[in-house]
Amino acid sequence: MNYSSILAYPARAVFITVALLASVSWAASKEKVIYSFSGSNDGGDPATALIFDSSGNAYGTTVVGGAFGDGTVIQLKHKNGKWTETVLHSFAGGSDGKNPYGGVTLDKAGNLYGTTVSGGTGGACSGDGCGTVFKLARSGSNWKESIIYNFKGGNDGSGPGGGVVFDKKGNLYGTTPDGGADSDGTVYELSPAKSGRWKDKVIHSFTGGTDGSTGSLGLLLLDRVGNLYGVTELGGANGAGTVFKMSRGSNGKWTLHTLYAFKGQPDAGFPYGGLIANKAGDLYGTTYYGGQNGVGAVFELKPASGGSYTESVLYSFQTTNDGNSPTSTLIFDASGDLYGTTSAGGDPGCNCGVVFKLTPGSGGNWKETISYNFKGDPDGAYAYYGLTRDHAGNWYGATVQGGSQNQGAMFELIP
Repeated sequence: MNYSSILAYPARAVFITVALLASVSWAASKEKVIYSFSGSNDGGDPATALIFDSSGNAYGTTVVGGAFGDGTVIQLKHKNGKWTETVLHSFAGGSDGKNPYGGVTLDKAGNLYGTTVSGGTGGACSGDGCGTVFKLARSGSNWKESIIYNFKGGNDGSGPGGGVVFDKKGNLYGTTPDGGADSDGTVYELSPAKSGRWKDKVIHSFTGGTDGSTGSLGLLLLDRVGNLYGVTELGGANGAGTVFKMSRGSNGKWTLHTLYAFKGQPDAGFPYGGLIANKAGDLYGTTYYGGQNGVGAVFELKPASGGSYTESVLYSFQTTNDGNSPTSTLIFDASGDLYGTTSAGGDPGCNCGVVFKLTPGSGGNWKETISYNFKGDPDGAYAYYGLTRDHAGNWYGATVQGGSQNQGAMFELIP
């Protein structure tokens, strides 16, 4: 799957179920573009989530640009009221990897890990390499990159378009949209070895059947006991994607359980972002299609008896100016409200997406509030990966277009 064409997915068949309706209102938040990309050495097309270290520095990736035009890992540092960008690594293609999506993950030592959708030495997927998992380690004031895994494009998967997560033992987990035993994507585990090398293990190959197909853009969700939760963009009993859980048995083998198969309009359908959970174990996410109007939805899954889950559509995006087609992972605020971004919709003059807020109300209904409408150049446009909160409670994110040179932007939003 080519993640650069995510907005060009064709419409698919939809199915009938029950959805909840919610109202829309507006509450302006203060937004500021903190960095505009040029598309040159500083990078361009930041299809990335952001992550902050303990010093308040932000890290992310750009799909293109850099010294070789194949993408970057970047740092944003705040000082004296201004943000400055530093390119920590420019991907050179080939064995170095090419075109990182989704951002990076920090380990306890402050090293960065992420994926590239192409490049590497594992195989010749589309003549451009099958993708990599990379590590950036601090070396004095510099950063040194190493490739810890090269995807081969066969049973091990290919084209990872999302980031990786750590468990308590230092193992990494992620998904691929392609490859695997049935060419429908994989869930993989990378374990550090004493030799300094990493060992790859496919813990599930999607079949395209009831277990789903195509690993998503979002991170996997790891619970306290080590279970993994995620979504597939396609497949499942109704062909509209799934929510799944993976648990490791006493024999070390992983088992995938399909928690829900989306049905499509007016139910949710085709999820691209990751999942979040509250303290009760309820799961929340977004879907690109589906909902009452077929242009996306926010859903909730609640644990029920016997290990099953019940699904509800909390909000169906409309075809007006409330935003549509979300690919983001949601985030909670301190009050339990949900925030996210849409990749389209909003101001009819731009259709550049919005930041939205969902507030729970009586009777299980949720109210949507538009926190911000993206306006395009020189403002941001098209936020794929949602929001990240800093230690002061402000929100940050990236848009793949917009900014002063229309090559993408980083923004700050003060609710």
